[in-house]
Amino acid sequence: MARLLRCLRRSVILSSSPSISYRNPRICVQSNQNPSFLISRKFLSSGSYVSEMRKSAFQGNILRLIRSEIQSELDHSPILKLEDRFGPFTVDERPGEQWISLRRNFGDKEDIKIEATMFDGSVPSSKSTSSDPQDVQLHITFIVNISKGDGGTLEIMCSAWPDTIQISKFFVRKSSKNSPNSYTGPEFQEMEDELQDSVYRFLEERGISDDLAEFLHQYMKNKDKAEYIRWMEAVKSYVEQK
Repeated sequence: MARLLRCLRRSVILSSSPSISYRNPRICVQSNQNPSFLISRKFLSSGSYVSEMRKSAFQGNILRLIRSEIQSELDHSPILKLEDRFGPFTVDERPGEQWISLRRNFGDKEDIKIEATMFDGSVPSSKSTSSDPQDVQLHITFIVNISKGDGGTLEIMCSAWPDTIQISKFFVRKSSKNSPNSYTGPEFQEMEDELQDSVYRFLEERGISDDLAEFLHQYMKNKDKAEYIRWMEAVKSYVEQK
């Protein structure tokens, strides 16, 4: 009987004792965090810091090179003020574009417009006997449009070499919506010499001569530098943005 009472008492004591949680104090963390979470957060923080450092160094190097190039260009030769007139023509420089336009009126009816590209090609200089790749003649394409009200437009396609102009084709455009397959006549060089000479004289009377070629080459040399520096300044401003 005594043994039975001792067993019952032991059972009551064990069942009424609070549960015991065995913990290792060296790995005890808050319930909303665990060791793997803390390690991952530390790793990500470190990786982000390294990434930002690399990005900052990359941007700094680009900015240094761009500033150096801009200064080098300006030290080599300053940007001259672009002319706004050539004889009777007004010049529209069009910043940021690869072409310019010149306009004038001739007589009572003719509206003359010239559109010229920046340098768009080159050939070896005929006066040079060296093999220097820089010793070339630069080429500029320009198109002359001469309009007479509703009478259509005479379009003359030309080249400007350093000291001369060269006509390649001319035709009358009845509408701005002409078919691309419209017949535009033969190549200018295939025409009779007398006819070629008369077209050159026709242009000279309107101020389109070898002097224009010299003006365009000098103008485009300066515009080429101005556009290059403008482009680098735009890239620099973009990189500097946070």
